[in-house]
Amino acid sequence: MAASDAGAPLIQLRKVVKTYGAGATAFQALKGVDLDINAGDFVAVMGPSGSGKSTTMNILGCLDVPSAGEFLFKGVHVEKLERDQRALLRRKYLGFVFQGFNLLARTSALENVELPLLYRGDPKKERREAAMAALDKVGLKEWWDHTPGELSGGQQQRVAIARAIVTNPDVLLADEPTGNLDSERSVEIMQLLTDLNKTSGITVLMVTHEPDMAAFARTIIHFKDGLVERIEASHHQGEVVA
Repeated sequence: MAASDAGAPLIQLRKVVKTYGAGATAFQALKGVDLDINAGDFVAVMGPSGSGKSTTMNILGCLDVPSAGEFLFKGVHVEKLERDQRALLRRKYLGFVFQGFNLLARTSALENVELPLLYRGDPKKERREAAMAALDKVGLKEWWDHTPGELSGGQQQRVAIARAIVTNPDVLLADEPTGNLDSERSVEIMQLLTDLNKTSGITVLMVTHEPDMAAFARTIIHFKDGLVERIEASHHQGEVVA
């Protein structure tokens, strides 16, 4: 992937439109989104259902493409890439964390974390070392041989985060990462994401409905009716908000 201008944002959306369907049944989910995200930022994306936030995240995650407009990642026009090229970009630069953990039930934490490296074709010894290092980063090195059923919800989400970061991605996309957790576990996961952002320099993009979780981010982007309504700086990153 070609190098980008060092001073440019990591991610740029320019007049991005996304339309589903055609004719009388067409629905415009995005109506011309402009957005810059800098490397190393921690961004929370908020907005009501149907506001366009999930569509935007799917485009940023190279899971969908704009109907019109430009999407630049490291200066490369992603909207012009073929499907296979987008898949390579996703595999090399992006990590994903979901609300439902998406772990393999009969597989150990270590083997779950190894999966992206297995798909990439990395040798077994390198996979094991990288997976153990990722589990160590999320505080679960001693639990490497436990299956998801032997772990709490918070521990399962930590395994999912380890799986997302094992490839050393530039960007971590998290979709409601605390949605299935209680308040205490939610704060633990947000503190972990904050620590990874600060110590590893990984850019975090997170969709959330919860203002107290969004407060952990440095930047909060509010979507409404298919557009960015406003962007604000969080005043209490890393703090527990009452």
